[in-house]
Amino acid sequence: MDIAHPAQHRIAEFDRRDLIKLGAGLAAAIATSTTPARAQSKAVFKASDVQPPGYPTVVATESLGKKLAAATNGRLSVQMFPSMQLGGEKETIEQTQIGAIQMLRVSAGAVGPIVDDINVVNMPFLFKNMAHAERMMDGPIGQDLLDRITANANAGLVALCWMNAGARSLYNTKRSIRTLEDIKGLKVRVIGNPIFIDMMNALGGNGVAMGYDQVFSALQTGVIDGAENNLPSYVFSNHYTAAKHYSVTEHLIVPEVLVFSKKAWTALSAEDQTLIKKLAREAQAEERVLWNKYEQEALEKAKAAGCDIVEIADKTPFQNAVKPVWDKYGPKYQDMIKRIQSA
Repeated sequence: MDIAHPAQHRIAEFDRRDLIKLGAGLAAAIATSTTPARAQSKAVFKASDVQPPGYPTVVATESLGKKLAAATNGRLSVQMFPSMQLGGEKETIEQTQIGAIQMLRVSAGAVGPIVDDINVVNMPFLFKNMAHAERMMDGPIGQDLLDRITANANAGLVALCWMNAGARSLYNTKRSIRTLEDIKGLKVRVIGNPIFIDMMNALGGNGVAMGYDQVFSALQTGVIDGAENNLPSYVFSNHYTAAKHYSVTEHLIVPEVLVFSKKAWTALSAEDQTLIKKLAREAQAEERVLWNKYEQEALEKAKAAGCDIVEIADKTPFQNAVKPVWDKYGPKYQDMIKRIQSA
């Protein structure tokens, strides 16, 4: 029988201890490597909006950020940049596409030139009223259109939700607009989308494509005579101080879209993506409540400032005037138009 030397016992014991430690270390290393590092990383998402602090879209996005921070114990959060701090809509879309901005609230009017399918909601007088537009946003058609933004390989955007932006109407520095005749010759700013330029020209004005960040000074200096937008934008971006005549044409009901940079999105875990989508849907509902209140406040403020608010009872002549726009662009979107109109 072999008798082991005491030193051999010590070596064997040492080897066993080392093996146990080594095994534990390997197990820890494997566990760490199988847990995605990206799920543990801390991130502050830059969010941009052309509108000022307190605006419904800004408040709803900030609320999303607070909920996100709470749900992730501060691992993920949102830093809001309102009031065009990071640029106008065109510039901020470009920054979102390359991942310099992670979250952006932008008009569907500005998304249309990038994702043509979205231009369907940019057709003049498409929706009967705001309730009709909300049914579209909340239902399968709305989700289908959001998915088309996300699926577009060239857009570089992930569409999270819709937000209300009311109905767009005409305002100008020159005169009350009550009839089509009153629009003739006016230089009117529109979002840089061919549909909107053609629409304004069809109504008798001269459509001028211009960034939202330039509108106020252009109204003040006479570069343009007017613009078209919803009441809150007219009031809370101070356009009402330069252009006193607001006519409720409601020629467009263009929803807003909250998008995420696809470049930044793909770096998130599936769990984080699901959480952000859930919070975005909540933001859509929150913004709508805020919007209705804000719209009323804007109307009261405009009236108190002595603005000339003109209600147009019969919009039929305006609807008839934009028929060439429907003839030019409508056939391309006819299937989606039928779905929306029957919603």
